[in-house]
Amino acid sequence: ISSQEEILSDGRFSCVARDPRFWEMPEKERKVKIDKRFRAMFHDKKFKLRYTVDKRGRPVNYTSTENLRKFYALSESDSDLSESESNELTVKKKKKKAKGKGEADT
Repeated sequence: ISSQEEILSDGRFSCVARDPRFWEMPEKERKVKIDKRFRAMFHDKKFKLRYTVDKRGRPVNYTSTENLRKFYALSESDSDLSESESNELTVKKKKKKAKGKGEADT
């Protein structure tokens, strides 16, 4: 860390710290936002490819779904909807279980 401070204090490289071209891109802006119409591509088998070697021929063990998650994110309004939908599903499951237990007791 001290070497970075020395570099930034050097007059030749001081503009690098202030120049936005060299700033790291924020996590929120790094991924492309997609809406709920394309949500299925994270789960559908049609979009899933299994790689055994990389472009240089070295063995790897990953799928294209990992790449999709790395480069794409659901838009915030859609992710809020999906979270609320998942919460509704868990509430419905709990209600069904409660009904099932009540029937078993009688």
